[in-house]
Amino acid sequence: MSALRDALRELPEAVFADLLESDDQYLLVLDLPGVTAETVDIAVEKGRLVVEARREKNLPPEFRYVRENRSLFLDAELPLPPDATGAGAEATIDRGVLELRLPKRDSAPEHTIPISDKDD
Repeated sequence: MSALRDALRELPEAVFADLLESDDQYLLVLDLPGVTAETVDIAVEKGRLVVEARREKNLPPEFRYVRENRSLFLDAELPLPPDATGAGAEATIDRGVLELRLPKRDSAPEHTIPISDKDD
């Protein structure tokens, strides 16, 4: 899991991140000011969490930028914890705070394996 913690430290300064853990899931909280559900995409690909987000700004037509300090386009690939899975993951965003719940893999339940004769 240290790979994920290290990757979170490498996010842009405008993005604050918290990682929480319970017995059955991880909760990743990302502060993405100005981002909405329509301007963020999340996917799990090859053991990595891919987050692409952009802030939409409404610039009044009579104004132009002299200086822009609050640009945000996030394109991050974060390693999943080894026991996390993207299956069943859920995400919500409220006022620019993205909460992503990643279930942990269930340990394989104990069971017997049926054996049959090869001649049958």
